[in-house]
Amino acid sequence: MPPPPKKAFPLRIEPALWDALERAAASDFRSVNAQIECLLREALNRRGVKVEPPEQRKRGRPPKED
Repeated sequence: MPPPPKKAFPLRIEPALWDALERAAASDFRSVNAQIECLLREALNRRGVKVEPPEQRKRGRPPKED
């Protein structure tokens, strides 16, 4: 079963902050979107807000169908 779709929304962000996010994402081998999600989860965790862990997607090629 495919994972549920993610919520999309526009985000206005200052260019200097965007540049810092891009650098941090590149150093962690993530997209900027994934980096923002990771940072938000870390910040919520520090505040004691419980968030369900993301659903792990299977990696690699799908199995061959006969």
